[in-house]
Amino acid sequence: MARVSFIGLGIMGSGMVSNLLKSGHQVKIWNRSESKSKELEKLGAEVVSNPALLAEGADYFMYCLADDAAISEVITGGHKMAELIKPGTIVIDLSTIDPKTSNAERAIYESRGIEFLDAPVFGTKGEARDGGLWVVIGGKEDIYKKALEVLNPISETTHYMGDGGSGTKMKLVGNLLVASQIVSIGEALTLAKKAGLDLKKVLEVAAVADFKTPIYAGVGGAVIAGDYEVNFPLRLMLKDSRLIQEFAERLASPATIAAITEDLAKDGVDAGYGELNASAIVKVIAQRAGVDLSE
Repeated sequence: MARVSFIGLGIMGSGMVSNLLKSGHQVKIWNRSESKSKELEKLGAEVVSNPALLAEGADYFMYCLADDAAISEVITGGHKMAELIKPGTIVIDLSTIDPKTSNAERAIYESRGIEFLDAPVFGTKGEARDGGLWVVIGGKEDIYKKALEVLNPISETTHYMGDGGSGTKMKLVGNLLVASQIVSIGEALTLAKKAGLDLKKVLEVAAVADFKTPIYAGVGGAVIAGDYEVNFPLRLMLKDSRLIQEFAERLASPATIAAITEDLAKDGVDAGYGELNASAIVKVIAQRAGVDLSE
C-alpha cells in the first residue's frame, strides 16, 4: 500500500481521506482547521501539526483546496509546500482552480523533477463519502496509470483527458454543464409555479422525458422540500462561475450561462445563502419572480 500525504479536509477531502484509509493506504494529514482532523485520526490517519512534516516519506502528495488563493497560501506561497516535496513523490491536485494556476504549480514541480497530475473531481459530499467521485486527469499517461492505486479508492470512474492542464480544463467545462442544469431547473420550476402547475407532477415528467438528468431530479426534489443542506456551497459555485468566464474569455469562447450563474450566485451570497447548497440559486430565481417553490 502507498504512503499518502493529504491536505484539505473540507467536505470533499474528508471523504477522500476516509476512502484512502479504508483501502489500506497509510495517510498523513494536515489541515488549516485542526478540528477537522479528529474524526479521520480515529479512522487511522496520522495527524501532523506542521505541513512541512507531510513532505517526508510520501509516495503521493494529494490536496483538495477550495480555490486559487488557498493554493497560493499553502502550496506555492505561504507554507511553500511545493518546495518541500521530495523528488520521487507524485503530486496530485484535486482542486477546482484556474488552469493558469495549475500550470504554475506544474512548472514548479517539473523544475525539481517531480511528477504532477491535475485531477479535479466531479461529485459532492455523498460521492466523496462513498468513494463515488468522477475524476478527470491531466498529465503524463504513465503517471496517471501508476496513480490509479490512490485514485480508484476515491472514485467511481477516472478519465485521462491528456497532457498537463487537461483535467483542470475539463473540470471547468463540466461545471458549466452543471450550472446550466441548476439554472434551467430553477427557471423551469419557477415558470411552472407561476403557471399554476403542480411541481411534483412537473418533476415526474422531468424524470422520464428525454431531458431528464440526475441534477433535475435531485435539485428539483430538494427545492420543493425546502432542503438546501450543503453538499457544495453556493459561495464555491460563485467562484467557479467566475473561473469559467475567465477561462472562456482567454479562449474567445462564449460563456453566457456562467455569467448568468455568477449574477444569481452573487445575489444569493449577498442574501446570506453562501453556506447553503449551490441549489440556493433556485431560491434566488424564485424570489425574483415573487414565488415560493417549497410545498
